Amino acid sequence: MKKEMIEELNQPLIPSPEKTENSIVKKDDDDSKKLGERVWEESKKLWHIAGPSIISRIASFSMNVVTTAFAGHLGDVELAALSIANTVIVGFNFGLLLGMASALETLCGQAFGAKKLHMLGIYMQRSWIVLFLCCFLLLPFYIFTTPLLKLVGQPDDVARLSGLVAVWLIPLHFSFAFVFPVQRFLQSQLKTAIIAWVSFGAFLVHVLMSWVLVYVFNMGIIGLCVALNVSWWILFFGEMAYVAWGGCPDTWSGFSWGAFSGLWEFVKLSAASGVMLCLENWYYRILVLMVGGLENAAIAVDALSVCMTINGWEMMVPLAFFAATGVRVANELGAGNGKAAKFATKVSVATSTVIGLFFCVLIMALHDKFAIIFSDSVPVLEEVDKLSWLLAVTILLNSVQPVLSGVAIGSGWQVYVAYINIGCYYVVGLPLGIVMGWVFNTGVVGIWAGMIFGGTALQTLILGIITVLCDWEKEAQKVVAHVQSWSDQPQNQPSIQQA
Repeated sequence: MKKEMIEELNQPLIPSPEKTENSIVKKDDDDSKKLGERVWEESKKLWHIAGPSIISRIASFSMNVVTTAFAGHLGDVELAALSIANTVIVGFNFGLLLGMASALETLCGQAFGAKKLHMLGIYMQRSWIVLFLCCFLLLPFYIFTTPLLKLVGQPDDVARLSGLVAVWLIPLHFSFAFVFPVQRFLQSQLKTAIIAWVSFGAFLVHVLMSWVLVYVFNMGIIGLCVALNVSWWILFFGEMAYVAWGGCPDTWSGFSWGAFSGLWEFVKLSAASGVMLCLENWYYRILVLMVGGLENAAIAVDALSVCMTINGWEMMVPLAFFAATGVRVANELGAGNGKAAKFATKVSVATSTVIGLFFCVLIMALHDKFAIIFSDSVPVLEEVDKLSWLLAVTILLNSVQPVLSGVAIGSGWQVYVAYINIGCYYVVGLPLGIVMGWVFNTGVVGIWAGMIFGGTALQTLILGIITVLCDWEKEAQKVVAHVQSWSDQPQNQPSIQQA
């Protein structure tokens, strides 16, 4: 009975890839359904992934929000130092590792749709290897944080404290190499509920540890770093315990030597995915650094950090749709069903946009109040109030852009989107922000506005055009052939335990 239940849970929410007569009849029946019924069915599949993903992502990100809130009440310098270390240094590396791990959304999602279940565990192990080695290459960013921040014009006191915080966050850095792959492994086979439960548990532990270490043991900002490190490693061990103790019997059979084969091809796809997403993730991290060169830098950085924290908090919702869209598109393309992949894209974009509109209006309504949870400094609160309309516009645009990026991940378009991101963000958006901020002397408002309209809006427009013009049936044929070529590797590699 238990085995039958596990097999039922592992069944994809998509039609079988075999081109049988029954499947053709089913497609004809689907075509004859009313639009409302099709939207409802697709929405259920989408929310099956997005709902738990929203909970898990908000819980995970809320760890950073809690850390920022505690730091803000320690002092302005502490808030600026932790915000820069966490937003810029950790954020830069977070973006690259998260992007590299998103290769699993392509590979595991398409393999699951094609029912090549034996490959999912091998893909995850390959991702661990690649990301773990990459973590060592990124360590200099943490070790040399202080001189790097001084080089870009940060105040000496903020740079020194940021460097101390960055060193203490190195364990957090290495946790990303293991947390990201196991989460994508689970979500690709629609096992998102366990991610939500573990994330919520880790968040509760983080809140309690932060309070104890700061107010009971008086560890200050170092205590916040320790709490953040422990909480993220709880995420990995909790989720991996589920995998190892029978939660994924069809996709996990233990550690395998097969993880070390085909590494170069995996590295190339991971690198393309990393470049694609880190260019997006880095874009607004650079904004914090640019503001550091303005007058009254501490106040400007604090205000912008509050806005970026709110933006990042809300961003967990469209990022959940990013993940859900990537899985749905990858599953359908892996099953050879391009039409269903196209429809899934439409439903996801529409749903995420409506949610983005709600939060946009909410920010405008609470423009002079939402910053109180992070700071009680009057200058910071006033500066956040001035930036609230830019935050609202950013939230609205970010309700669409990640979903389109999810389509790219599910389809395997990472290389093309990486070039688009370079052009939109760093050839157009960043220079426009510099010109508006410094040449026209409009400060943080001009920098942020230039980067929004010159970068994010342009990239969203281009990705939208590409998605509309895509030949989805042709994409489905390419993916089916691609999945077959990747799975034409030795399938019965002995596990490391057996060897």
